[in-house]
Amino acid sequence: MSELSAATGAPVATLKFYLREGVLHPGESLSRTQARYDESHVERVRLIRALMDTGGLSMAATRSVLAAVDDPPPERHELLGVAARALTGDTAPVSDPELTERTWSWIHERGWHIAPDETLVARLTNQVEAARSAGIDVTWERLGRYADAMDRVADADIASVPADRGEALRYVVVGTVMVDPVLQTLRRLAHQNRSAGSVGKGGPQPRPAATAAVSSSPDQRPETPGQPAR
Repeated sequence: MSELSAATGAPVATLKFYLREGVLHPGESLSRTQARYDESHVERVRLIRALMDTGGLSMAATRSVLAAVDDPPPERHELLGVAARALTGDTAPVSDPELTERTWSWIHERGWHIAPDETLVARLTNQVEAARSAGIDVTWERLGRYADAMDRVADADIASVPADRGEALRYVVVGTVMVDPVLQTLRRLAHQNRSAGSVGKGGPQPRPAATAAVSSSPDQRPETPGQPAR
């Protein structure tokens, strides 16, 4: 186990915790106190740490994600649904049935094909309600603009999914966890860029390119082949 710890950077105590929680499979038993761990254990530990440390998932959510990765569905089109359920967890009941109905109407108006029992719809309804309660007017028109952008994100995601079914599920689930923070950061950078553009010349200026342009001032003209420098 000390070698597994050295290979992954995870403390031995952490590895024992993973074993107790059942997210890390046992090694090959060599004796009462020794076991052999191979590359599959190294990869698993790295995956667990990515989900929990970088992705911010709880142990319960991580266990759900790994269960989905270990038991992929028979049909490829079910991959995204399995990934969503593994990552979403339980959704609180919606307190406003009328808003739920309006959310479904909005989804149908967009032409989205969503399963009738999809819990993400209840989550979206709760999130819209919470935003409005906090004074942020998330109108259906505004939500539509967000959804247009997410359609393009979904296209990019699906285009990158591997053909192999087992690897595809792992890619979708882990990719969703790891890319969500990237999308959040890009949103904030886009806010900064748009804000700077609205301010005009007084706002932050673009960072210079890695290769600086040569000055064309009279005193700093570049040398031309065949001509001496002034």
